[in-house]
Amino acid sequence: MKKTRIAPTPSGYLHAGNAFNFLVTAALAKVVGAKVVLRIDDLDAERSRLEYVEDIFQSLEWLGIRVDEGPSGPTDFRTNWSQQLRLERYTALAEELRAAGVLYPCTCARPRFEQMDRNEHPCRTSKEEAVAHGTPWRLRIPVPCTVGVKQFDGTTSALDLPALLPDPIILQRDNARPAYQIASLCDDLEMGITFIVRGADLLPSTACQAHLAQLLKRDTFAEVRFHHHALAVDADGSKLSKSAGSASLKAMREAGTSPAALIAQATAYAEMLAKHFRL
Repeated sequence: MKKTRIAPTPSGYLHAGNAFNFLVTAALAKVVGAKVVLRIDDLDAERSRLEYVEDIFQSLEWLGIRVDEGPSGPTDFRTNWSQQLRLERYTALAEELRAAGVLYPCTCARPRFEQMDRNEHPCRTSKEEAVAHGTPWRLRIPVPCTVGVKQFDGTTSALDLPALLPDPIILQRDNARPAYQIASLCDDLEMGITFIVRGADLLPSTACQAHLAQLLKRDTFAEVRFHHHALAVDADGSKLSKSAGSASLKAMREAGTSPAALIAQATAYAEMLAKHFRL
């Protein structure tokens, strides 16, 4: 069974770029006969807000998107679908990685970590076994490390993971909470996702998750097809970010703007993708 997902984060009001991704995913699913899952990625509980969760459902209704699986509304989401209910599953995968010796503790802030040569990084090369409670754990990405990612047309792209992403955090500082990369992989595996439409900014995450799946011997993930589309930008050419301003879908709805132009653009794009889709 073909299955894809729409996976917004409730950390702000959605914008036109989010709408494009959701509409392309839904339109492509309709063309190829796939089911659509709504998965709200609220792993970062501190940034999640009820009004942002409500905005997701209001935006999907405004865009005319109907999903086949997932929460029916904010209450159903909190009760049955929140990622906070699946933390143990994510942690279990992270512990498999730690047991395999591919994670290492690191207390460095992200800017400092990225400035250092990874092969000479003291945390990466340390043999110290005593680790303070709450210390983050990073994935040790080998150099070189080429990862294969399957495209919609069935071909495989070879991605240079070390060039795309520094060693990502897998277990975070606050009580060793699992981080995005492992949670997203776990959910895609458990939900039986077979293809994913993502923005180009998530190409490093795709490569990382493919590598994690290899380490965890979750071979089915190698068959998931990916497409990474260009990002929506504002008048200055900057990437859109979640906002309560004029670029948000909330503002468009309140202004009485029709989503027709967004729908037409995304539908045309999905039809173009479908011509190359092989699954």
